[in-house]
Order: sequence, then structure tokens, then C-alpha cells
Amino acid sequence: MAGSSSHQLHAFGLNHETAPVAVREKIAFPQEDLIPALADLIRLPTVDEAVILSTCNRTEIYCKTSHPDSVAEWLSSHHGLTGLDITQYLYRLDGSAAAHHAFRVASGLDSMVLGEPQILGQVKQAVRSADEAGTLGPLLNKLFQHTFSVAKAVRSQTAIGERSVSLAAAALKLASSVLGAIEEQHVLFIGAGEMVELVAAHFMARHPRSITVANRTLERGRVLADRLGGSSITLSELPSELHRHDIIISSTASHLPLIGKGMVERAIKARKHRPMVMIDLAVPRDIEPEVGTLDDAFLYTVDDLGNITQENRESRQSAVQQAEIIITARVTDFVEWIHTRDVVPTIRLLRSHGERYRQIELERARRALARGDDPAQVLELLSNGLMNKFLHHPTQTLSQSTGLTQQQLVDALHRLFIREEE
Repeated sequence: MAGSSSHQLHAFGLNHETAPVAVREKIAFPQEDLIPALADLIRLPTVDEAVILSTCNRTEIYCKTSHPDSVAEWLSSHHGLTGLDITQYLYRLDGSAAAHHAFRVASGLDSMVLGEPQILGQVKQAVRSADEAGTLGPLLNKLFQHTFSVAKAVRSQTAIGERSVSLAAAALKLASSVLGAIEEQHVLFIGAGEMVELVAAHFMARHPRSITVANRTLERGRVLADRLGGSSITLSELPSELHRHDIIISSTASHLPLIGKGMVERAIKARKHRPMVMIDLAVPRDIEPEVGTLDDAFLYTVDDLGNITQENRESRQSAVQQAEIIITARVTDFVEWIHTRDVVPTIRLLRSHGERYRQIELERARRALARGDDPAQVLELLSNGLMNKFLHHPTQTLSQSTGLTQQQLVDALHRLFIREEE
């Protein structure tokens, strides 16, 4: 594609600030769908490189494209969103702004939980998927090399991650505010991934009465349950086991809800209407939103927890300012790299012209020497020929120019060829 690389770098997306969970879940990409989706996206003739980042809080596409609108259109059509206009929720960032955003995301500055560490691993996984799909080209590879370096600098040089109120801590706070002492509660974790492990560690520290892990595969659930000192069940056992638990925390990669309103109604009846706290950290959601209409079911989504995590954001504003200084400087470095890369084709073309002139004059000199011409005269003609060829086009262009254009050419030639000390 023609044009500057900086003009071809774009980022599209929506996050917890621009779109509610009901919209985010509609355009989320499950991990197993990422590589096929990337392969589909790169088939667009306008897209050369692509990385898709999809977490519970955001879905973003970083790409090198000559036609940005085609990517937004693809995102909507890929998810079959004929009845939903997602453009009202999307942000689009170009060039240096896209780089600045990527740096902020990986550093935890754009997260629901300021400074949270999980996002960096999620960005790295997104880049690995793009690499595996063959959609990680030179531009995005360099962008994310810079991104990881920036995130490391922000973590090590600022206090952005200290005293971070995590989603796990927020879940704990919510559950205890509704039910009281965690030590008296029976807790059920649905899923056995990184998010569940993180939340479970917080709850385990408060020594709940019991811990159960429900997972699609019993073996993986049992591994986590053993580490937590709890028991494990399969997802198929949820209808018969749900009523035994006071706190349910779910975070799976299921495309469809695992717990419906009817299942919860039956559980509440079996509990004789003792309240249940249900925390759904999944996107798409694991628990039907209608569950929240039941009197004795206190349902919270990942967005509800995000509101709690804002409480100590102000105390870290100085760390945010320090991080922004680091990020701004690194954006400048990245943009300079892009501009350097943009002139490489011109440099190659210049050298190619020079090589062609050299070959022509060298061949002429060889023929002269073969005829027996005086070597000193041949060298003189060779050097004159090279000089005339190199200077012909610049001097002709300069003499034919006028006004501002001529002055700009004069300045450029002075910078390129004429050194005052010589």
C-alpha cells in the first residue's frame, strides 16, 4: 500500500467506559475464535496487518489499513449485528493516538481497575494469537514491542499498581456488604481460569465456610479446588447444587448463559428465600440479566464492580501523571521509528539510481581501457561522467523552479550535499 505507515496505523474498539456489558458481550471474541477471525479480517484487500484484543472490559482491533471504515464494517458484520449500530460505542484512533492508546492499555491506565496487572498478559496473548494467525506484520510487531517495553517501564518506575483495588477485592466487598461475614458463607466459583483464580485467592484469605469449583471439565476444576481446599463439580450439576451456596462467582468463556432465571428461582425456593449474591465477571455473561429481578438474588456484573474500584483512583493520580510522561516520550520514539521506516523506500531508490549510473560509467571505462586508451584519461572521464549523471537532474530541477519551491530546494540541497566546513 502507498502512503505513510503512521497514516495506516489504526485502532478501533469499545470498552467499559464507552459501552455497557450488554453491548460488549455482543462483539467479544472468545479465545478459540481469535485466529479464525484474524484470518477472516486479513482477507479484506484493505487490511495488511491486524491484532485483536478481547477481554471482559474491551474489544479492540489494531491494524494497518488503507481504508479504516472497512474494519469497523467488518467488526459489525462478523458478529452479525444487523440490528445494532455499534458506531455510537466505538472509538477510532489513528497514528500516534493509536500508539498512545495501546501504551495506556498495557500499562493499566485505561483499565476499570487502575493499574491492574492482568491486562498486560492479555495483550501479550492477543499478539501471540496474531503471530500464529500470520497477521502480525512489521508495523504492529514494532508497535507492541514498544508497548511491552512501556508497560514494563510504567510498572517499575511508578506506583501505578500499588494499593490497587482489584475486581477480586471489589467482589469480596460486595458479597460481605450484602451477606455479612464471609467466614459464614458457602462460595461457588464457576470456571477455573485466571480471573476465577484471582478472585478465589481473595476469598480464601477470608476462610469461607466452604468453597466449591464448578467447571466444564471436572479434572481442571479439581486442580483449582484442591489448591483452595474445596470440592469440585461439573457444570451439569449446577441445577442441583446451586441452592447450597450463598455466593456465586462466575467467569467462563461460554457463548451462552449457564444460569437462567428459572434455575435461580428454584434454588431460592430450596433456600427458603435466604439471599444469594451472584457476581458475573464473564463477557458474554454467564448469568441471565433477568436473574437480577428476583427479590432474593443480588446479581452484579463486571461493570458494577468497576464502580467500586473507582474509590481510590484519586489517590494514585500522581502515579498516573508520571506514567503519562513515560508514555508520551515513548510515543514520540515510536513515531520517529515510523517516519524513519517511511523513507527507506526512497533511500533504496536513490541507491538504485546511483548503482545504475556507476555501472554505466564503469562499463564505458572498461571498454576504453580494452581499446588501449590512456588510463589517466579514462579515470578522468569516469569521474566526470559520474559527477554529471548525479548532478544533472538536481541542477535541472533547481534551475526550472521558482519562488518558494526554489528556496525549499536550495535549503534541501544545502542540508543534503553542501557542508559549510568543506
